[in-house]
Order: sequence, then structure tokens, then C-alpha cells
Amino acid sequence: MTTTASAQVIQRKTRRGEGWGSYLSGAIIVIWCLLPFYWMMVVAFRDVSHTFDTTPWPTYLTLDNFAAALDPSGGNNLLRSIGNSLLISGVTTAVAVVLGVTVSYALARLNFSGKSFVTGIILAASMFPGIALVTPLFQLFTNISWLGTYQALIIPNISFALPLTIYTLTSFLHDLPWELEEAARVDGATRGQAFTRVILPLAAPAVFTTAILAFIATWNEYLLASQLSRPNVEPVTVAIARFAGANPYIQPYAAIMAAGTIVTVPLVILVLILQRRIVAGLTAGGVKS
Repeated sequence: MTTTASAQVIQRKTRRGEGWGSYLSGAIIVIWCLLPFYWMMVVAFRDVSHTFDTTPWPTYLTLDNFAAALDPSGGNNLLRSIGNSLLISGVTTAVAVVLGVTVSYALARLNFSGKSFVTGIILAASMFPGIALVTPLFQLFTNISWLGTYQALIIPNISFALPLTIYTLTSFLHDLPWELEEAARVDGATRGQAFTRVILPLAAPAVFTTAILAFIATWNEYLLASQLSRPNVEPVTVAIARFAGANPYIQPYAAIMAAGTIVTVPLVILVLILQRRIVAGLTAGGVKS
């Protein structure tokens, strides 16, 4: 009896220790991920004369840096760059999701020769380093006069977003019950009608998650945009990197931090609001029935 009670005490202590360990690990990961963003916000709200103050909490608070970031008179046009990023990311996401859904359906539900080869090609394309594409794309778009146009930024981003959408959706569609589609076809629906009226609504959580991830990935893309864009179409990542102040000999760090905060906060809020849908979409199809 004494031995059983001692074992229960040890088990409770073990569970308590595991609980504290989980909390500690989670806290370390959260701090590690959010610390750069926190420091960016601290500098953004700090008076420019105290930019390099190392006080770890906000001091000398001011909104002047945000006004400077949004002021186009200094040669920066942050709002136009945000509009460019919204256009590029929105079109890229829409095209990638539409193509990704159809390709994923074919890979998950249809049997055809060369299916494994196609899957391997898509996987290989996702592993291709982006830096290797800069020079050939620059040369190609120069030859066809596409350099500095929206399509020169959208088309390469689609090639990066497509593998992500295809792999996420293929896994989900593969695990949907075949009986639902077959029942719809028995009732007289064509394959297209069964797909749009039965499969697509069921796949909505995964499609939504994939769209969010593709949008964020495109929004944060910098490498190709820095080489293929021009000031009138440059996305916000490039605009911030080229941010200039009133004095050409002084880097406007505080205004850059303010611009980064303006661009990042909406994405963080979007992810926090939709976190349940994103997690549900990522884990959907992960359990075999």
C-alpha cells in the first residue's frame, strides 16, 4: 500500500515537472521568435535622438517615426509599396491556389502514368535555390521588356507558391473519403460537379490555410523582387530596404523600424485571428482514418 502511494506521488511529481518543462520550453521559443519584432517596435516608438538607447522597454515615446515613414516627400512611398505587395501577393495566391487545387486533385484522386515522376518534379522545383534563378530571369525579362513590371514579379512567385499549395492540398485531398465523390456521381453528378460541389467545400479549410501561407510567403519575398522590380512596382520588402531619409548621409533607422512595424503588425494580427483555422488546415488529413 505504501509502495503504491509512493509511486503515485512520483507520477504526480513527474507530470508536474513535465508541465513546467513544457511551459519553460514554450516561453523560450516565444521569446526567441518575438524578441526581434519586439525590439523593432521599441525603436519605432522611440525618439530618433535615442535610437541606440539599449533600455529594453519603450522610452522617449513618439509617433514621429511613423509620420516620417509615411511621408512621401523624402522620396519614399510606403503606401504605394504596400499596394504593390497586396497586388502581387493577392494575384500570386489566387493563381497558385486555383492551379494547386486542380493539380492536387489530379495527384490525389486520379491514376495516370508518370504520376510519381510529376510529384518528384514538383518536389525538385520546391528545392531549387532562388538565387540560381536571379540571373536567368533578369536576362529573360530584360530581353522581353518585362523588367520592372508586375508580371515579372508575379510569375516567379507563382512558381515558388505552387509546390507549397500542391503538397498541402494533395495530402488533404488524398485522405478525403472516396465514397462521398462516388455517391455524388451515382446521383448523376459529373466528375467536375462532384469536385466543385462535394470535394471543394470539404477541402475549404486546407485551401484557406494554403492561401494564407502562400500570401505570407509572397509578401515576405525579397530576393527576386530586389533584382526584378523598379520603384513604381517595388513591393514593400524592397521599399523598406531602400528607405532613405532627409539626410543622405544618415541612415533613418527609426523610420525603417516604423515602416517595418506598419508592414508586420497587420500580418501578425491576421495570423493571430486565424490561428485556429491555420492549425486546423495544417493538421487536417494528418490522421489516417
